[in-house]
Amino acid sequence: MSKTTKKSSGLSTDKNWWRQAAIYQIYPRSFADSNGDGIGDIKGITSRIPYLKSLAIDAVWLSPFYPSALADGGYDVDDYRNVDPKLGTLADFDEMLAGLHKQGIRVFVDIVPNHSSNLHEWFKEAIDAKPGSKARDRYVFRDGKGANGELPPSDWVSHFAPSAWTHESTFGGKNGQWFLHWFAPEQPDFNWENREVQKDFLKTLTFWSDRGVDGFRIDVAHGLAKDLSEPFRSMPVHEGLEQRGNKGKGIWGDRNEVFAIYKEWRKVFNQYDPPRVAVAEAYVHPERLPLYASTKTLGQCFDFRFIETPFEAAAYKAATKEAIDLAKKNKSSCTWTLSNHDQIRHATKMGLNPAVERRDWMLSNGTSHPIDMKSGTQNALAATLYILGLPGSTYMYQGEELGLHEVTDIPEKDIQDPQYLRNLKVDKGRDGCRVPLPWTSSGSSFGFGSGGAHLPQPKWFADYSVEVEEKDSLSPLSIYRKALKLRSELQTKEDIKWHKTKDISVLHYSRPNGWHCITNFRGHAYPMPKGEILIASSPLVNGRITAGTTVWFKKK
Repeated sequence: MSKTTKKSSGLSTDKNWWRQAAIYQIYPRSFADSNGDGIGDIKGITSRIPYLKSLAIDAVWLSPFYPSALADGGYDVDDYRNVDPKLGTLADFDEMLAGLHKQGIRVFVDIVPNHSSNLHEWFKEAIDAKPGSKARDRYVFRDGKGANGELPPSDWVSHFAPSAWTHESTFGGKNGQWFLHWFAPEQPDFNWENREVQKDFLKTLTFWSDRGVDGFRIDVAHGLAKDLSEPFRSMPVHEGLEQRGNKGKGIWGDRNEVFAIYKEWRKVFNQYDPPRVAVAEAYVHPERLPLYASTKTLGQCFDFRFIETPFEAAAYKAATKEAIDLAKKNKSSCTWTLSNHDQIRHATKMGLNPAVERRDWMLSNGTSHPIDMKSGTQNALAATLYILGLPGSTYMYQGEELGLHEVTDIPEKDIQDPQYLRNLKVDKGRDGCRVPLPWTSSGSSFGFGSGGAHLPQPKWFADYSVEVEEKDSLSPLSIYRKALKLRSELQTKEDIKWHKTKDISVLHYSRPNGWHCITNFRGHAYPMPKGEILIASSPLVNGRITAGTTVWFKKK
């Protein structure tokens, strides 16, 4: 029997609303601060609902807001069914949810199932328990190698530290074992072969679904099932797509066993009317994406190809066609994205010479090579209009709509990301895209809150503030608002038709209702086809589309 949760009349009753939705990602700690403590919070989001409504989005996706010591920006979760007291309460969450629903905006929450934090009640219980106990079996504890167990159980490496194993004595354990963590030591991996773990996450999904949450973004969705058979296989370097391939038999990540978990989750989602939605963060071989996006599992899966696709016509067309073909295999919808909380902002990527090694550039605080910020923002807007016109759903990250660039010069003393702090400082990390948003052109935190900001904001943020851009009809914010509103009005069948152009740097496609999209990537100014111009990411010059410009138009 289906569960129908209370919903405002502002929400659509369409069960397929997610297939071509525009979803805006909020990193709660950096969106809006309601109490002046320098940290964004739930009430801050609620206060900005009118702004979110002005974007004409269909949903917001909230990065973790759960209790956390912030060893990894909130992705180290202490309690999956509560709100971090620094960010608010469950009552604040309910108020925010109701306010968003009233404006017709649905809500996704981030679920982090691969690991908990070391402060989770289960892990504290495990540390105090004996080897072989039920408490330890919820995680992955093993004896070490060496004469006295002083060496890690295997040569596996983690993302944030040299080893994927940490000795339990680090957190007060006295039994001499090691525990597995693919990220920071404060993020111990769950044992997903344990039925108690499986059942507890079903409880978590039900908890949020019953409150009225519409969907879930599944963190590291490919990582839950692992090959823990002994002796452990060797993996002295990170297991990338090349090592894992597309056979579903890697050591960590994209193993076939993971789909049994998601099929059980699907039964929970389908108990609701409308069914809850889920999107997988799965770094897998493209041929494996449909398995996560199946109607029998999660329903949607991020396709990250555009995050690294160079801003060139041939590359964009190939990526688009491949993604659409894959989605059709299981009747899912495409998911387009250019940025997120883990990536260098795409306006910055597009303003750099493609030959520049971005990691080294970031480590130089953005000084080793010049960046053309104006061109980067222009190209980013053109890319955004290109993907917004495509069939499928689009996921956008907060600040994209302002044309924000990466903050590259965060002082080392202020860096929070374990990607830098725990990884021998070989990667500057992700803080540069997580700097709190500028709402005004002045103030202690550019309107983020009445106090400061938990990450330093650069002076140039003043020119990118909401206050400034709302007054400019050609600003990124104005273009986003207009494009998203048009998109909701123009939305049509999930089909696309390609049209020939006379320039290899120009792509032109259309949708079934006569909605056309043409993008000049890096070519000479291109003559505008006949038709009614609906929006352009940059002004036309003498009736021609300049490089780094996308135009939507309708044939007369």
